Amino acid sequence: MGRLSGRVALITGGASGIGEAACRRFLEEGAKVALVDIDEQRGPALAAELGADVLFLPGNHINRDDNARAIAAVVEHWGGLDILYCNAGRGSAGTLEETTDAAMQADLDSHVIGPMRMVQAALPALRASATRDARRSAAIVITASRSSLKARPNMLSYATAKHAELGLMRALAEDLGPMNIRVNAVCPGMVETPLSRSMAAVYRAEPDEIYRKLASETPLRRLARAVDVANAALFLASDEAAAIHGHALLVDSGVHAC
Repeated sequence: MGRLSGRVALITGGASGIGEAACRRFLEEGAKVALVDIDEQRGPALAAELGADVLFLPGNHINRDDNARAIAAVVEHWGGLDILYCNAGRGSAGTLEETTDAAMQADLDSHVIGPMRMVQAALPALRASATRDARRSAAIVITASRSSLKARPNMLSYATAKHAELGLMRALAEDLGPMNIRVNAVCPGMVETPLSRSMAAVYRAEPDEIYRKLASETPLRRLARAVDVANAALFLASDEAAAIHGHALLVDSGVHAC
């Protein structure tokens, strides 16, 4: 029996990168998975590839109506929701002088307002899951970042929003714990994904050069892969993490610890 057998999960940003890896791993461990994404080409193709236990739902987690439609579709299709993985996000770069109000707001919308709105939409379904069996909690996992814990140069709005995202996770943990809903975050370092490639401007270099350089600076001499982050999220969503709540789990090959 899989670690998520009998569970229904919704993953935002599920069509590529860490989200895609999480869809695959959650499915392998027995979950039924709804993936929400703005990519209406890759999303349906991935769902078709993975089979009947994966449902693609187009949507942007910043949009309240999209979130409400996604939750309603999952509940109608599978009867409930047990796990919410808020993974969608965006990449950005810029110094203080380069950062506009619009850029800051876009990062806050993506990394703070969007997850908050998705949790608000999902809360009734998650509460229903959490009350069905007091021995088994519902779970929320948020993809934060190593930048949620330590800022880096040339990433003003991104690091600010990611710090706020971790604050959101901790506040949710305080509010939702008494409802038997666990809330945790994974904090990846650099991971080779389409998103990280789009952020190459932060380092003023080509992505492959960046990956090699950053890998050489980690204690493990390797970067985390998308599946490594997905496995961490899987653990936090599973019953194995039944007593883990309000925690930020680093997946960065040891950079932050050393």
